[in-house]
Amino acid sequence: MTLPILYSLRHCPFAMRARLAIFKSQQAVELRDVKLCNKPTSMLKASPKGTVPILLVSPSQVIDESLDVMLWCLGESDPDNLLLSGIVERCDLLAFIDIFDREFKPCLERYKCAKRYHETNLEACRHHCEVYIQNLERRLRQHAFIMGEYESLADIAILPFIRQFAKVERQWYVQSSYKHIKRWLNAYLQSAMFNKVMTQYAIWEEGSEPVIFCAS
Repeated sequence: MTLPILYSLRHCPFAMRARLAIFKSQQAVELRDVKLCNKPTSMLKASPKGTVPILLVSPSQVIDESLDVMLWCLGESDPDNLLLSGIVERCDLLAFIDIFDREFKPCLERYKCAKRYHETNLEACRHHCEVYIQNLERRLRQHAFIMGEYESLADIAILPFIRQFAKVERQWYVQSSYKHIKRWLNAYLQSAMFNKVMTQYAIWEEGSEPVIFCAS
């Protein structure tokens, strides 16, 4: 049986969360790590916009948005009930993720740029991010995971972005009062799942030996 093909990039947060969902769904894919400065022809043929992740389920089914990849994976297999079926409405899960995708992510990019280019508005950019971080801290103060006592799609969807936030001003973050976010984030970063998801593979080229990515 031919496996789905995932075009990915190790440190891209969108590609990272697609791999997290694949791991959690306990499915297997053929993983093709690529360089965006040298995009394979087959990748561009599958999705001309040329961004990762791209999941080629079959020649006639291509999924090239990270959240859609996650939903497809968990729709196929969700052993840990990350979609919280029977617990939380799907629309509430997606609404929370949407806020981080549409609002927090642009704030995070401005914060990263301010740090990288030594801009004078670094603190202001951090404060804009903290509006969302404080909301997350309140949630995690009340329960173990974002939506409640059970892990969900929301946790693994925003994980790569919270990881980036924590790395911008590392010393400031370590000394911050966000102890519940630190607990939540550290548990993921120290997990076998994250280690697997962040494994470095050789860059894929036409004719490369297949790399099979799965939880086992």
